[in-house]
Amino acid sequence: MKDAKPRNESRPKAEGAYHHGDLRAAVIAAGMKRLAGGDESELGLRALARDVGVSATALYRHFPDKEALLDALADEGLRRLGALQAQAWLKAGGASAGFKATGIAYVRFAHEEPALFRLSFTRKIPERYRESGAAASDGGETAYNLLRAGVGEALPGVKDPDIAALHAWSLVHGLAMLILDRRIEWDEQKVADVVGLTFGGVA
Repeated sequence: MKDAKPRNESRPKAEGAYHHGDLRAAVIAAGMKRLAGGDESELGLRALARDVGVSATALYRHFPDKEALLDALADEGLRRLGALQAQAWLKAGGASAGFKATGIAYVRFAHEEPALFRLSFTRKIPERYRESGAAASDGGETAYNLLRAGVGEALPGVKDPDIAALHAWSLVHGLAMLILDRRIEWDEQKVADVVGLTFGGVA
Protein backbone atom coordinates (compact mmCIF):
# COMPACT_ATOMS: atom_id res chain seq x y z
CA MET A 1 0.00 0.00 0.00
CA LYS A 2 1.45 3.33 -1.04
CA ASP A 3 1.98 5.99 1.58
CA ALA A 4 -0.57 8.77 1.47
CA LYS A 5 0.71 12.07 0.25
CA PRO A 6 1.44 14.51 3.06
CA ARG A 7 -1.13 17.22 3.49
CA ASN A 8 -0.28 20.75 2.56
CA GLU A 9 -0.56 22.50 5.94
CA SER A 10 -0.50 25.93 4.30
CA ARG A 11 -3.68 25.19 2.36
CA PRO A 12 -6.55 27.53 3.30
CA LYS A 13 -9.21 26.13 5.59
CA ALA A 14 -12.18 24.62 3.86
CA GLU A 15 -15.48 26.39 4.22
CA GLY A 16 -16.82 23.45 6.22
CA ALA A 17 -14.19 24.08 8.90
CA TYR A 18 -16.36 26.92 10.17
CA HIS A 19 -19.60 26.27 11.95
CA HIS A 20 -22.41 28.53 13.06
CA GLY A 21 -20.98 31.97 13.99
CA ASP A 22 -17.31 31.01 13.75
CA LEU A 23 -16.84 32.34 10.23
CA ARG A 24 -18.51 35.64 11.05
CA ALA A 25 -16.29 36.05 14.11
CA ALA A 26 -13.18 35.13 12.10
CA VAL A 27 -13.98 37.70 9.41
CA ILE A 28 -14.60 40.43 11.98
CA ALA A 29 -11.30 39.55 13.67
CA ALA A 30 -9.53 39.75 10.30
CA GLY A 31 -11.10 43.13 9.65
CA MET A 32 -9.99 44.38 13.04
CA LYS A 33 -6.46 43.23 12.28
CA ARG A 34 -6.44 45.15 9.01
CA LEU A 35 -7.75 48.26 10.73
CA ALA A 36 -5.12 48.01 13.46
CA GLY A 37 -2.44 47.69 10.79
CA GLY A 38 -3.64 50.78 8.94
CA ASP A 39 -4.90 48.73 6.02
CA GLU A 40 -8.49 49.99 6.10
CA SER A 41 -8.52 50.46 2.32
CA GLU A 42 -8.67 46.65 1.94
CA LEU A 43 -11.82 45.83 3.87
CA GLY A 44 -13.77 44.23 1.05
CA LEU A 45 -15.36 40.80 1.23
CA ARG A 46 -12.81 39.30 -1.15
CA ALA A 47 -9.82 40.57 0.82
CA LEU A 48 -11.14 39.31 4.14
CA ALA A 49 -12.21 36.02 2.60
CA ARG A 50 -8.59 35.51 1.55
CA ASP A 51 -7.45 36.35 5.08
CA VAL A 52 -9.57 33.62 6.65
CA GLY A 53 -9.04 31.12 3.83
CA VAL A 54 -12.51 30.81 2.31
CA SER A 55 -14.17 31.90 -0.91
CA ALA A 56 -15.91 35.28 -1.05
CA THR A 57 -19.25 33.57 -1.66
CA ALA A 58 -18.93 31.87 1.73
CA LEU A 59 -19.25 35.24 3.40
CA TYR A 60 -22.52 36.29 1.80
CA ARG A 61 -24.54 34.30 4.31
CA HIS A 62 -23.18 36.53 7.08
CA PHE A 63 -22.55 39.72 5.13
CA PRO A 64 -24.78 40.27 2.07
CA ASP A 65 -22.58 43.15 0.91
CA LYS A 66 -19.60 45.27 1.91
CA GLU A 67 -21.83 47.78 3.69
CA ALA A 68 -23.06 45.06 6.04
CA LEU A 69 -19.47 44.03 6.71
CA LEU A 70 -18.41 47.59 7.53
CA ASP A 71 -21.43 48.00 9.80
CA ALA A 72 -20.42 44.84 11.68
CA LEU A 73 -16.87 46.11 12.12
CA ALA A 74 -18.12 49.50 13.31
CA ASP A 75 -20.50 47.86 15.75
CA GLU A 76 -17.68 45.73 17.14
CA GLY A 77 -15.56 48.87 17.54
CA LEU A 78 -18.31 50.52 19.58
CA ARG A 79 -18.66 47.41 21.72
CA ARG A 80 -14.93 47.44 22.44
CA LEU A 81 -15.08 51.11 23.34
CA GLY A 82 -17.96 50.48 25.72
CA ALA A 83 -16.10 47.59 27.35
CA LEU A 84 -12.97 49.69 27.86
CA GLN A 85 -14.98 52.50 29.40
CA ALA A 86 -16.77 50.08 31.72
CA GLN A 87 -13.41 48.69 32.85
CA ALA A 88 -12.08 52.20 33.42
CA TRP A 89 -15.19 53.09 35.45
CA LEU A 90 -14.82 50.05 37.71
CA LYS A 91 -11.07 50.46 38.15
CA ALA A 92 -11.51 54.07 39.25
CA GLY A 93 -14.21 53.13 41.73
CA GLY A 94 -17.14 54.80 40.00
CA ALA A 95 -18.64 58.18 40.94
CA SER A 96 -16.79 61.29 39.72
CA ALA A 97 -13.42 59.52 39.43
CA GLY A 98 -15.02 56.76 37.39
CA PHE A 99 -16.82 59.24 35.18
CA LYS A 100 -13.57 61.03 34.44
CA ALA A 101 -11.86 57.70 33.74
CA THR A 102 -14.48 56.81 31.12
CA GLY A 103 -13.80 60.10 29.34
CA ILE A 104 -10.07 59.51 29.29
CA ALA A 105 -10.63 55.95 28.07
CA TYR A 106 -12.72 57.31 25.19
CA VAL A 107 -9.96 59.63 23.98
CA ARG A 108 -7.27 56.99 24.53
CA PHE A 109 -9.23 54.50 22.43
CA ALA A 110 -9.36 57.02 19.56
CA HIS A 111 -5.62 57.61 19.87
CA GLU A 112 -4.72 53.90 19.96
CA GLU A 113 -7.29 52.67 17.40
CA PRO A 114 -7.69 55.63 15.00
CA ALA A 115 -8.99 53.71 11.97
CA LEU A 116 -11.48 51.69 14.02
CA PHE A 117 -12.61 54.80 15.88
CA ARG A 118 -13.25 56.72 12.66
CA LEU A 119 -15.08 53.78 11.10
CA SER A 120 -17.23 53.28 14.18
CA PHE A 121 -18.44 56.85 14.17
CA THR A 122 -18.97 57.32 10.45
CA ARG A 123 -21.36 54.41 9.92
CA LYS A 124 -25.09 55.07 10.25
CA ILE A 125 -25.72 51.72 11.88
CA PRO A 126 -29.16 52.33 13.45
CA GLU A 127 -30.50 53.74 10.18
CA ARG A 128 -29.25 50.74 8.23
CA TYR A 129 -30.81 48.29 10.65
CA ARG A 130 -34.15 50.07 10.37
CA GLU A 131 -33.96 50.11 6.57
CA SER A 132 -33.22 46.37 6.47
CA GLY A 133 -35.95 45.57 8.99
CA ALA A 134 -33.44 43.88 11.30
CA ALA A 135 -33.32 44.32 15.05
CA ALA A 136 -31.17 47.21 16.22
CA SER A 137 -27.72 46.17 17.44
CA ASP A 138 -25.74 49.32 18.00
CA GLY A 139 -22.72 48.56 20.18
CA GLY A 140 -22.54 52.24 21.10
CA GLU A 141 -25.60 51.85 23.30
CA THR A 142 -23.47 50.39 26.10
CA ALA A 143 -21.06 53.31 26.00
CA TYR A 144 -23.87 55.88 25.94
CA ASN A 145 -25.78 54.23 28.79
CA LEU A 146 -22.61 54.25 30.87
CA LEU A 147 -22.11 57.91 30.03
CA ARG A 148 -25.66 58.77 31.05
CA ALA A 149 -25.32 56.80 34.29
CA GLY A 150 -22.02 58.56 34.99
CA VAL A 151 -23.69 61.93 34.66
CA GLY A 152 -26.21 60.92 37.29
CA GLU A 153 -23.50 59.86 39.76
CA ALA A 154 -20.91 62.53 39.07
CA LEU A 155 -23.36 65.40 38.70
CA PRO A 156 -26.19 64.75 41.16
CA GLY A 157 -29.12 67.10 40.76
CA VAL A 158 -28.49 67.78 37.06
CA LYS A 159 -31.78 68.84 35.48
CA ASP A 160 -31.45 67.02 32.16
CA PRO A 161 -29.16 63.94 32.16
CA ASP A 162 -29.41 63.58 28.38
CA ILE A 163 -28.21 67.14 27.75
CA ALA A 164 -25.43 66.70 30.30
CA ALA A 165 -24.42 63.39 28.70
CA LEU A 166 -24.37 64.98 25.24
CA HIS A 167 -22.25 67.82 26.58
CA ALA A 168 -19.73 65.37 28.05
CA TRP A 169 -19.73 63.22 24.90
CA SER A 170 -19.17 66.28 22.71
CA LEU A 171 -16.18 67.21 24.82
CA VAL A 172 -14.36 63.87 24.59
CA HIS A 173 -15.30 63.29 20.95
CA GLY A 174 -14.11 66.75 19.94
CA LEU A 175 -10.89 66.26 21.86
CA ALA A 176 -10.37 62.88 20.24
CA MET A 177 -10.87 64.32 16.76
CA LEU A 178 -8.44 67.16 17.42
CA ILE A 179 -5.83 64.56 18.30
CA LEU A 180 -6.63 62.33 15.31
CA ASP A 181 -6.51 65.33 12.96
CA ARG A 182 -3.17 66.29 14.51
CA ARG A 183 -4.36 69.67 15.65
CA ILE A 184 -2.92 68.87 19.07
CA GLU A 185 -0.38 66.29 20.22
CA TRP A 186 -1.36 63.28 22.30
CA ASP A 187 -0.57 63.96 25.95
CA GLU A 188 -2.45 61.77 28.42
CA GLN A 189 -2.01 64.15 31.35
CA LYS A 190 -3.34 67.04 29.29
CA VAL A 191 -6.25 64.86 28.17
CA ALA A 192 -6.99 64.04 31.82
CA ASP A 193 -6.92 67.74 32.74
CA VAL A 194 -9.22 68.75 29.89
CA VAL A 195 -11.64 65.89 30.51
CA GLY A 196 -11.69 66.71 34.21
CA LEU A 197 -12.97 70.23 33.54
CA THR A 198 -16.18 68.90 32.05
CA PHE A 199 -16.58 65.51 33.72
CA GLY A 200 -17.70 66.80 37.09
CA GLY A 201 -14.96 69.37 37.54
CA VAL A 202 -12.57 66.65 38.67
CA ALA A 203 -9.03 67.96 38.66
